[in-house]
Amino acid sequence: MHKRNFLNLMAGVGLTAISALTHAQDNSFKVGLILPMSGPFAATGKQLESAARLYMAQHGDTVAGRKVVLIVKDDTGSPEVTKRIAQELVVNDKVQVLAGFGLTPLAMATAPVATQSKTPMVVMAAATSIVTEASPYIVRTSFTVPQVVVTLADWASKNNIKRVVSLVTDYAPGVDSEKYFNQRFIANGGQVVETLRVPLRNPDFAPFLQRVRDAKPDALFTFVPAGVGSALMKQFAERGLDKAGIRLIAEGSVTDDDIINGMGDVALGVVTTHHYSASHKSPLNKKFVEAFGKANNGARPNFMAVGAYDGMRVIYEAAKATKGQGGEPLLNAMKGQVFESPRGPIYIDAQTRDVVQNIYIRRVERVGDQLWNQEIETVTDVKDIGKSR
Repeated sequence: MHKRNFLNLMAGVGLTAISALTHAQDNSFKVGLILPMSGPFAATGKQLESAARLYMAQHGDTVAGRKVVLIVKDDTGSPEVTKRIAQELVVNDKVQVLAGFGLTPLAMATAPVATQSKTPMVVMAAATSIVTEASPYIVRTSFTVPQVVVTLADWASKNNIKRVVSLVTDYAPGVDSEKYFNQRFIANGGQVVETLRVPLRNPDFAPFLQRVRDAKPDALFTFVPAGVGSALMKQFAERGLDKAGIRLIAEGSVTDDDIINGMGDVALGVVTTHHYSASHKSPLNKKFVEAFGKANNGARPNFMAVGAYDGMRVIYEAAKATKGQGGEPLLNAMKGQVFESPRGPIYIDAQTRDVVQNIYIRRVERVGDQLWNQEIETVTDVKDIGKSR
């Protein structure tokens, strides 16, 4: 459907009225899951879809007497494609929920569609602070970059790291990482000697890492999207930064559970902060990791997976509370949910619609023949500092 036709339809008839009429005649509860299933971020989409399907397998495909229909669409990582798919899901498929969103630009592109159609939108992956402010219909079950990097800056300041170089991927979460880490690290008395940004598409880290080596900091602070950390780690070793005594500290996507085993010994000792580790020690997480592996040829769930798993939980519980209603009642039932996740205790802040959760300081360690992000410290009930000012 062309954009002009879509807008005309909304203006002339109203998407809410169409949805209400259709849902009265249709006993299904439809979730449109928009993911990057092909292209450079396909691994993200695979983790999100696998976890959403696992939740449904464990909790049934019926909620409030309605058949849950998961409609999975590949946006190829393109914001233009994401927005078009969202429009089609709302207008043609009459979904009650839009969900997924593997990258911030994809969530931002969809936000106006959620607002105009009054469709709740569950962001399961995108982590830029501003995402939930893009639409009053957005609820987030992933994490926010400031939650993670401010915790890391505090840890670095307490662990004899005084001079850092910041290296981030040049898109919204990377810019957030740079901003909030640097602000907190400097406020704690540290020095950021250089800030570097790497292109999102086809990054070559080598020339940037050479500049890091030349600057001779105590540590390199870095953020790259999920799945890209292997290339960064490989080039970090090739450039000899580890042998030069430069520590690597990072936002947790860098040592993503999905790829960490392929990094080798260079990853050992790397300290990161994040909201989830597959090695998190709780009975619920043990069951989650085992079930995910069994359903996915032994694969390890990562932070994307837990965001989707918990996102489906939020959707199911809201649908139960509203007896399958969509729109505003469904959104309101998502706000304020408090529950135990495989990652630990979390809740959805009723005012910001953002997730509040523990953030873990982790160190890469070898356990048996595998590498794991082992939790060494926990900071509880962390809100998004981007919204707490």
